[in-house]
Amino acid sequence: MKVRSLFLAALCTGLFSAPVFAQRDFSAVQIEATHVAGSVWMLVGSGGNIGVSSGPDGVVMVDDQFAPLADKIRDALREVGQSEEAARPQFLINTHFHGDHTGGNVEFGEASTIVAHTNVRTRLAAGGSPDVALPVVTFDDALSIHFNGEEIRAFHIPHGHTDGDALIYFTGSNVLHMGDDFFAGRFPFVDIDNGGNVEGLASGISQVLNNVPADIRIIPGHGPLSTVDDLRTYHRMITETIAMVRGKIDAGLSSEQVQSEGVSEEWADWGAGFISTERWLDTVHRSLSGAAGGEDVEHGHSHGHH
Repeated sequence: MKVRSLFLAALCTGLFSAPVFAQRDFSAVQIEATHVAGSVWMLVGSGGNIGVSSGPDGVVMVDDQFAPLADKIRDALREVGQSEEAARPQFLINTHFHGDHTGGNVEFGEASTIVAHTNVRTRLAAGGSPDVALPVVTFDDALSIHFNGEEIRAFHIPHGHTDGDALIYFTGSNVLHMGDDFFAGRFPFVDIDNGGNVEGLASGISQVLNNVPADIRIIPGHGPLSTVDDLRTYHRMITETIAMVRGKIDAGLSSEQVQSEGVSEEWADWGAGFISTERWLDTVHRSLSGAAGGEDVEHGHSHGHH
């Protein structure tokens, strides 16, 4: 098995070991901080976008990318919070269990209270994560942290990107961090083997669109800071491709046949990111067909490359 295959296989399951990390060079990665609204900032580096609430009570951080980036993330937190204390968030919320969002848990877990959906702790523990990297506060449906003058509300989207997804709503700042339930302007990765489901994802996003203010700022798991209109377009892409693939499944087409026929012109360039058009169509076909397992290891989960 090639080194790349080994690396992607580890990422696919969210499991990380020192030898796997050693194959990646994070030295050139820069962490860029952008003020979003109110007390909320977005940090972009390698892996999932980080959300930060910084204010008089200290720092709440949403996701933490990869462990080797922890010092750079701390530097960005100091810059945002204008203090040394800001480098040690009081709370760290994981949007789901994948390693490009939780890899830094092992670095931040000693000083921060890690919060996540119950299934995140279960999956991280099953993957061999050390105790310091495991969520110590877990929830099934919703949880609130009252911090920096606002309610920071985490709520579960069942069977979306995974089976442990949480969206984080900063109510006063009017910012929503959607984790990997939102890949801005590109086809998403839906982890069917770990409880993800394309119809569950579409349903969850529909609920969001029906309930959020029109002027909310949205931090996607991957991609640029977004608006409700951006999310609406993404939702339409998902519902339209689901309907198209369902029709072709009903007509007896295989996944390979669906992939060869492609998508409509409107979505043609959405496969330029981590998930190609063919892989997205295969994911939709597998999800609608109830298929799981057997995914080629070369298609493992790695967000660090975009």
